[in-house]
Amino acid sequence: MSKTFRLLVLALVAAFALGMVACGSDDDDSGDNGGGGGDGGTAAKSIKAGVVTDIGGLNDRSFNFLANKGLKDALKEPGVEGRVLISKSNGDYVPNLTTLAQQRYNMIVAVGFLMADATNTVASKVPSSDFAIVDFSAAGLKDKPKNVEGLLFAEQEAGYLAGYLAGLWAKDNGAKVISSVGGQKIPPVDHYIAGYQAGAKKAFPGIQTLNAYSQDFVDQAKCKEIALDQIAKGSKVVFQVAGGCGLGALDAAKEKGVQGIGVDADQAYLGDHILTSAEKHVDLAVFRAIKSVQDGTFKGGTDVLSNIENDGVGIGKIGPAGAKYADQVEEIRQQIASGEITDIPDTVK
Repeated sequence: MSKTFRLLVLALVAAFALGMVACGSDDDDSGDNGGGGGDGGTAAKSIKAGVVTDIGGLNDRSFNFLANKGLKDALKEPGVEGRVLISKSNGDYVPNLTTLAQQRYNMIVAVGFLMADATNTVASKVPSSDFAIVDFSAAGLKDKPKNVEGLLFAEQEAGYLAGYLAGLWAKDNGAKVISSVGGQKIPPVDHYIAGYQAGAKKAFPGIQTLNAYSQDFVDQAKCKEIALDQIAKGSKVVFQVAGGCGLGALDAAKEKGVQGIGVDADQAYLGDHILTSAEKHVDLAVFRAIKSVQDGTFKGGTDVLSNIENDGVGIGKIGPAGAKYADQVEEIRQQIASGEITDIPDTVK
């Protein structure tokens, strides 16, 4: 973090503390949304909940899209109102979080691992608001503020299921190589990829796995270029783990007639070339975090883990090419849920 940026952060937080108008981005995709109606006479506690996206924006059709869906689902509940602020650059994180805090939002959700420093900064200065951060442990924040909850996911479990399906398909179809395209080498991305590679090798020990990172979660052209290179090297299944950028990888799969695997949300809508999608239910985690503030069960300084056992992660619709393997994949899912399979790696070597 540069000296200039640190000074900007301190100035923003100081401005908030003095009651000045915060200078965060006011790019609000859904506007100020009113809560639900009455519930037959028993009034629910009224709260305001806000979501701050990372730079992927709401059109990534995966990560940020799901967080906003979780907010929208919460807005259907009596007593909940809120809004979403879109970050167009890393420099928007602190201003956007500060804006919601200055407006006395009760729950503020930061969407993504890359927002950890900004969340730590603002939450530490604003103990009157509760915060949740997706994909980062509360204990891992520098100052360990007690008003932040970490929303974590066992992405490796979802990746394992997707990889197991890819391995079964590859073995039956003479494919010797599968691949993945990550956005950045950060834990939630690598959890998916490590699980994917392990699942594929369990189903087909002879499979070769390729992996590369685009260093981008937005530019579809970058991910498409990587995927095309992997396909040229023999990959017959491409797993995207790069948000909106990864849609380019799935487009490359369609263009070249190979299988694609979506991420976070069910991306089967893209076409029959989607073998499946490795899902994590960010929407449900965000919804539950918001409701926990409303019902008084929020526990700052702790983490909530979403995994296969509690339906927090899984896979989406299985496409036509993989339909014959559905029962085998379901058996593996049950083995993970029961604890029979426990040694799924979460680190890409």
